[in-house]
Amino acid sequence: MLQVIFKHYPIIKYIFKNTNTYLFWCQSLITMKKDSFEPGDLIQVTTLSEEIKGTFLPSNNKEMLSLKLPSGYNLSIKKSEIKAIKILEKHIPKIEKTTETKIRKELPTIIILHTGGTISSKVSYKTGAVSAQFLPQDIINKFPKLKEIANIESRLISNMFSENIRFHHYNLMAKEIEKEINSKVDGIILTHGTDTLHYTAAALSFILEDLPIPVILVGSQRSSDRPSSDASLNLISSARFIKETDFAGVAICMHQSIEDKNAVILPACKTRKVHTSRRDAFKPINSSPIAIISEKIEFLTKDYSKKENKKLKLKTIKEKLKIGILKAHPNMLSREIENYNSFDALIIEGTGLGHIAVEKIDSESSENEKILNSIKKLSKKMPIIMTSQCIFGRINMDVYSPGRKLQEAGVINNNSDITTETAFIKAAWLLSNHKKEFYELWNKDLRGEINNRLLPEHYLDDTN
Repeated sequence: MLQVIFKHYPIIKYIFKNTNTYLFWCQSLITMKKDSFEPGDLIQVTTLSEEIKGTFLPSNNKEMLSLKLPSGYNLSIKKSEIKAIKILEKHIPKIEKTTETKIRKELPTIIILHTGGTISSKVSYKTGAVSAQFLPQDIINKFPKLKEIANIESRLISNMFSENIRFHHYNLMAKEIEKEINSKVDGIILTHGTDTLHYTAAALSFILEDLPIPVILVGSQRSSDRPSSDASLNLISSARFIKETDFAGVAICMHQSIEDKNAVILPACKTRKVHTSRRDAFKPINSSPIAIISEKIEFLTKDYSKKENKKLKLKTIKEKLKIGILKAHPNMLSREIENYNSFDALIIEGTGLGHIAVEKIDSESSENEKILNSIKKLSKKMPIIMTSQCIFGRINMDVYSPGRKLQEAGVINNNSDITTETAFIKAAWLLSNHKKEFYELWNKDLRGEINNRLLPEHYLDDTN
């Protein structure tokens, strides 16, 4: 019997090392053949140590069996550890009915532009992957409440993981937004992966000058095939905000808390992702939310741009610019500074009030003086901008001698609370559009990126 199995499944002979495992796999293969399971079937896998229930997913790895667990996470199990597999429920594909979208003149028109993320996705058990749905009918089918809020249009710009986005893609998004504004839509929702969503929000804030309508970036921390997905609340809340308020400009809409109750509208240039997986991962930094969306919409500030008949100006980012971000750390080397010789600007994310090792304190720290000299040389070629590794607060390089030495060496951004991510974007935008006035404009608040005054409630406020 074993020879027959080896003939048809030669990988078994390669993987397994002992007779007991052979016998386990013989039993498992017989079970699989008798009760043939397919992608989408709910199965129970008995391993050498436990029983696991999940939905079977196909895998390119012949040594592993993949399951989607009830939690929504995927799990791969070594086939060498499987004793038996039992089918609990066969997958019956659902035939989705297509809803015809009818234009209602009394409702605003909102277009959803997709760049990726999980908001418009669902699991395809034929491939084991998440497939995206971008047609208006698909969006209405998935989020039927939207049809009571607005006339929904929807299309794909480009489907990408947000960490792969480059300056080119910011310009692409801005140009597509410009097209929609020219077609007279009332608002735009941009779906986006969460990992770099705050970079994109800042980039669009700078590129889209005199924006006459709302552009709301929406992400989802939990995949839309999971019961705990935040996609629905975020998307519906952003559509309500566009319809029911006079806000114009770029903002972010995400969950206010881990509960699936309220969403918040967050400032594009003062927001950061501060948690890897929580639904309320996005928080305003040195700022407050613009509004809270529950049964009603409550504005927390009166200082926001309002809808008016303005002419949009597109000021794009030069795509070949090289902007670096260097994180200060113990035991730094001057070579780390010198590595940016060919760049156009450098953001140093310093410690505390805006420091980096530049002072010799004993015979073992002479490298620090070399770091200062490297900064002096580099600052003659390009802007060097100091931010802080601390999330809240502002830079103050006047307090201690290292900060004063850094200023003398040409480092800028003293007394600013701009975040590292927004500083990265602002540097690229200024070099692209206002290179001659760079130093003059740097410390000016152009898009709400700098606060002149920090209030106690800006630090981890409960409403955030």
